[in-house]
Amino acid sequence: MTKANNVSTGEFTRALFRGNGGYFLLAVLHTVTLTCANLMLSWLMQQLIDLATGANTGYSLTQLAILSVCSLLLLALAFVFTYHATPRFIANAIGAYKNLVFSKIAKKNIAAFSKENTAFYVSVLSNDANTIETNYLANIFNIFNQGLLLAGALGMMLWYSPTLTLVCILLSILPILCAIAAGGRVAEAEKEVSEKNESYMSTLRDSLAGFSVVKAFQAETAVCRIFAQKVRQVSDLKCRRRKAGIWVQGLSAMGGCIAQVGIFLFGAYLAVVQQSVSAGVVIVFVQLMNFLIEPIGAIPQYLAEYKAAQALIGKVAQALNQNIRDEGIWLPAQLKKGIEICSLSFAYAPDKPVLNEINFKFEAGKSYAVVGASGCGKSTLLNLLLAAHDQYSGSILYDGMEQRTISSQALYELISIIEQNVFVFNASIVENITMFRPFPQSEIDSAIKQSGLSALIAQRGPDYLCGENGAGLSGGERQRISIARSLLRKSRVLLADEITAALDAETAKQVSNAVLSLEGLTRIVVTHKLDSALAQYDCIVVLKAGRIVQSGSFDALMASKDYFYSLYTVSQS
Repeated sequence: MTKANNVSTGEFTRALFRGNGGYFLLAVLHTVTLTCANLMLSWLMQQLIDLATGANTGYSLTQLAILSVCSLLLLALAFVFTYHATPRFIANAIGAYKNLVFSKIAKKNIAAFSKENTAFYVSVLSNDANTIETNYLANIFNIFNQGLLLAGALGMMLWYSPTLTLVCILLSILPILCAIAAGGRVAEAEKEVSEKNESYMSTLRDSLAGFSVVKAFQAETAVCRIFAQKVRQVSDLKCRRRKAGIWVQGLSAMGGCIAQVGIFLFGAYLAVVQQSVSAGVVIVFVQLMNFLIEPIGAIPQYLAEYKAAQALIGKVAQALNQNIRDEGIWLPAQLKKGIEICSLSFAYAPDKPVLNEINFKFEAGKSYAVVGASGCGKSTLLNLLLAAHDQYSGSILYDGMEQRTISSQALYELISIIEQNVFVFNASIVENITMFRPFPQSEIDSAIKQSGLSALIAQRGPDYLCGENGAGLSGGERQRISIARSLLRKSRVLLADEITAALDAETAKQVSNAVLSLEGLTRIVVTHKLDSALAQYDCIVVLKAGRIVQSGSFDALMASKDYFYSLYTVSQS
C-alpha cells in the first residue's frame, strides 16, 4: 500500500538547523559584531570631524583614538566569527538537506520510482542544491546583516536628526516597494530554470547512456541538434533570470541614489541655513546613508533569491510526498509454507489487463520456471511478487499474510531479485557482493564459492574495480555477483527475471546451474529459453495471455502435448 509521506518545506528547513545551532549562533554573532563595529566607526567619524572643526564633542583626541582601535578590534573579532562559523554552518546544512532528500527518495515505491524521471532528482541534488546553498543559506546571513545594518543606521540617524531621517524614509519608500514587487520575477525565473534544467539533464543522461545506439544508427547530428536545443533553452532562461535580478538591483540602486542625493542637499540646507546640525552630522549622515543604500539595493534581491530557493525546496517536497509505501507489518525473514496467489488480476492501464484471475501456490524451498510467449505477463507477475505494484485485485500471500500489509523492510529481507541487467557499482568485487555492508569473512567466502566467483577472485583479486556499471566484467560475472548478493543476505526467496537472456549458451548454462544448485531457497525464474535445462526445475508454470494455462514437471508437460509442448517444439526448430 502507498501513503503520503507528508514531507513539508518546514521539515527540510528544520533539517538545515538541526544539530547546527551552535555554528548558526556564532554566524549571527558575527553579524551583530560587524554591525556594531561599522556604526561605531561612523560615530567616531562624526566626533573626529566636529573635533577638527573646533566643536566641543566632549571627547579628547586620545580618547577617540582608543575608541577607534577598539572598533578595529571588534571588526577583527567579527572576522574570526565568520571564518569559523559561517562556512561550517552552510556545509553542515546543505549536507543535511541532501541526505534528507536522498533518504526520502530511498523510501519510494519501486514501481513508482521506475516511472519517474531520475533527471529530476539529479537536478534536485546538484543544481537546485547549489542554488539553495547560495540563495537560501548564505542569504539568511546576508538578509540579517543588511537588515540589522539598516535598523542600526536608522536608529543613529533618528538620534542625530529626526527631520533628516523622515525625509530619507519618504525618499526611499517608493523605490523599495517597486524593487520588492519586481522580486517575484526572480522567483518565477528561478523556477523555470530548474524545470528546464531537468529536461536538459535527462537529454544529457540519455545521450551518454545510449552512445552506442547513436553511433550505430549514425544519429550524431540529430542528437547534437536536440542537445543544442536543450542548452539554448536553459541558457535563455538563465539570461532571463539574470535580467530579472538586474532589474530588481537597478530599481533598488536608483532608489538609494535618489535618497542619498536628497538627504545630502537637505542636510546641507539644515547645516548652512538653519544651522541645526553640525558639519560632522551632515558627513556622518552621508556615511550612514551608505548603510541604507546597500540594504535598500540588496535586501529586495536577497529576498527574491531566498523566495526562489524556497520554491525549489517546496518543489522537491511535493515530489517526495508521493508513492511512499506504508510500513505495514513485520514478517520474519523466512518462508515456511510458500507464496499463494489467489484470483490475482492486474492492469497497467484500465481495460487492458495483463494478468487475469491467476491462482497458484509456490511451495517453500522449490524451484519454479515461469515461461510463455512474449507479453504474456511473466515479468509483471514477478514484479507483483516483489511488491513493485499494489494496485492489483485478488491477493498475494506470504505464509498466509497479504503482501500489501507487510512492511517493505521485512519483504526485502525475505526476497532477493536477479534481473537481466545487473547493476554493478564502480567498486571492488567484494564491495559489490556485500553492497557496502559488513559481513563475516566466512560468509563472504561461502557466497563467493557458491555463486561460482572463486575463479574470478583468484584471477583479479577481491579489490578489483568493476568499472562503471560493471564495464570490466562479463555478463555472466555480473549475474554471479547478483547471485552472491542474494546468498550473502540469506534471502529465502529468489526471484530471477530473464537472467540468461543476454548470455551465450555455455555461460547461461553455468548461471542456471548456479541458481538451481542453491538449496533451501524458493526460486522463481522467468525465462524465455525453452531447453532441456527446464527439466531441472521442480515445476514449470506456463502463462498465456495473462493466465496460467499449465503447470507441472517438464516430463509431464511434454507428455500432455498441449500448449507447452507446442512452445517447446517450435523453439527447437
